[in-house]
Amino acid sequence: MYAYIIRRLLLIVPTLLGIMVINFAVVQVLPGGPVEQAIAQLTGEAVDVTARVGGQAGSEVNAGSKVQAAGKQTTGPGGRYRGAQGLPPELVKSIETQFGLDKPAFERFQLMINSYVRFDFGNSFFQDRSVAQLVVDKLPVSISLGLWTTLLVYFISIPLGIRKAVRDGSTFDVWTSGVVIFGNAVPSFLFAILLIVLFAGPSYFDWFPLRGLTSPNFESLSWWGKIVDYFWHLTLPLLSMVIGGFAGLTMLTKNSFLEEINKQYVITARSKGLAERRVLYGHIFRNAMLIIIAGFPSAFIGILFTGVMLTEIIFSLDGLGLLGFEAALKRDYPVMFGTLYFFTLLGLLMGIIGDLMYHVVDPRIDFESRD
Repeated sequence: MYAYIIRRLLLIVPTLLGIMVINFAVVQVLPGGPVEQAIAQLTGEAVDVTARVGGQAGSEVNAGSKVQAAGKQTTGPGGRYRGAQGLPPELVKSIETQFGLDKPAFERFQLMINSYVRFDFGNSFFQDRSVAQLVVDKLPVSISLGLWTTLLVYFISIPLGIRKAVRDGSTFDVWTSGVVIFGNAVPSFLFAILLIVLFAGPSYFDWFPLRGLTSPNFESLSWWGKIVDYFWHLTLPLLSMVIGGFAGLTMLTKNSFLEEINKQYVITARSKGLAERRVLYGHIFRNAMLIIIAGFPSAFIGILFTGVMLTEIIFSLDGLGLLGFEAALKRDYPVMFGTLYFFTLLGLLMGIIGDLMYHVVDPRIDFESRD
């Protein structure tokens, strides 16, 4: 088992490097880089991508103001970037230098990786803060959504999947399968929009807040009031994510139990006169739940860093999903690549932890090769 762990840890290096190379190469050919963004700010043609309903955008530094001083003392023809016609080339060059884009792509990538190995992710291009501080500030919102969604999905899907397996082919199984298929087919963001229309607006029932994780008077509330306010704001986002996420785990649980129910050790246990409940939870449960329990770390990471983005945007929750979305729109490369590196590394480590959980649940699994 130790040899397997070492091999997996060593594979993290080429895997992570390959992911970073591919994403870096793709970004180089995309139009509208940070220089164009800064020029648009300077010429007054930029669109504020952080403006949204109930705006909760953090303090940002106008990229154009960073280069105004350089532009006041330069003259000459326009630059080679889109929107730079008529701007002094010295000004465009100074913008490139400030963003570190005056170096060849290979050199920039090498410098970036060297910094990331030391977990130095640099500063945001368009916010006067470090990438690490931005992630730390946004993390509580995403963890709240990811953790509660994962727990609710497991608490709903496992009992439902077990009951569907036990009553396979019954009316209950057929009707719940229809609900599961519907939940799997409809994206969670559509549920989010539906919930907002029904329960967070003047059209029908104005029962829940439309945006944010807490109320403006949160700090003045009692500890019980803070708990109530916190879950009051989380209700609709959690419902939208749970409805769209429980279907796959429910069917996985059902199929795992169905596979175990007809095995020889179950028939033997029943022939000894054991109660059906003891057979189900004393013998079948451990083997059937192996793949489900072991997949918890990767499921949590998947929900935390990929599943919450649209939910955060729709409900104006200032978390990691919204941070990544805004960074991609504004071509904020330090935020884009810094978060990509960190969360990819975390995902790869969680994959190893998932394999270790297989071994913990069933020590017979050790992943070592056999002759």
